[in-house]
Amino acid sequence: QVQLVESGGGLVQPGESLRLSCAASGSIFSINVMGWYRQAPGKQRELVATCTKDANTNYADSVKGRFTISRDNAKNTVYLQMNSLKPEDTAVYYCNAFLIDTRYRLREVWGQGTLVTVSS
Repeated sequence: QVQLVESGGGLVQPGESLRLSCAASGSIFSINVMGWYRQAPGKQRELVATCTKDANTNYADSVKGRFTISRDNAKNTVYLQMNSLKPEDTAVYYCNAFLIDTRYRLREVWGQGTLVTVSS
């Protein structure tokens, strides 16, 4: 079994910062891509940022220059540093990973989600 556990969500005011963490555990051989997605009320889930094993990153236009994704491959952990938060960043943030498990199967795994609320 493989699971992703997120932490770091919460309530902040506009302009403040938050850091999300997501740790993968279980029968993991290697993790190719880790990323963050979000889903606001009444909207579809959307990509926020992804990071490959070689630290190549990709960001949604709406978060470029404000959010930074990073990985610690030794800890199978991905982080999302969110600065200059806006009310429109309010959403449930989900961690995602494309990985190879110990049976050499390619799998996509999702975390349970963590709520980020930006409000004054």
